[in-house]
Amino acid sequence: MIKIHTEKSRITEIKVIIPHIFQDDRGYFFESFNKKDFEALGLPTKFTQDNQAFSKRGTLRGLHYQLKYPQGKLVRVVQGEVFDVAVDIRQGSSTFGRFEGIYLSDENNKIMYIPEGFAHGYVVLSESAIFQYKCTENYHPEDEYGLHWNDIDLNIDWPINNPNLSPKDTILPTLQSINKDMLPKI
Repeated sequence: MIKIHTEKSRITEIKVIIPHIFQDDRGYFFESFNKKDFEALGLPTKFTQDNQAFSKRGTLRGLHYQLKYPQGKLVRVVQGEVFDVAVDIRQGSSTFGRFEGIYLSDENNKIMYIPEGFAHGYVVLSESAIFQYKCTENYHPEDEYGLHWNDIDLNIDWPINNPNLSPKDTILPTLQSINKDMLPKI
């Protein structure tokens, strides 16, 4: 029996995963990753790195990606709530420049798979949040790129106006201004 199913996404390659939750008066249990279930749904099963981030309300991390060492990411929230965004930046893609945004929380327990070739970011909406993600490739700091979170051309409807950003995220380029050699191709 498969213990997960997927919701339709605006971009077919992005998968919103809904785990089957076993709940009773003691609490709940669910599998956030099961190789057989993921294989049955055509999802990746080879991950090389697990990450966890703690962030305070209003923190926005992203929109980040790697070019030479692209990462697929399986993301979820263990505590709190975030608005999670993936932007298709693959040159030649029919959905180039489009994004998918979804609320992930410890209440809805949704999981999102973001394939290689997408920029990724999220903003914390709760007092704080613990964000976990599995990556299909290790992090390479020399290969990290990004796009400005508030790029007018992307038109992302962030549920926040004045986020807390890292210094490097404040100076990221827009999709229009970035050197096209710094974007993945299909």
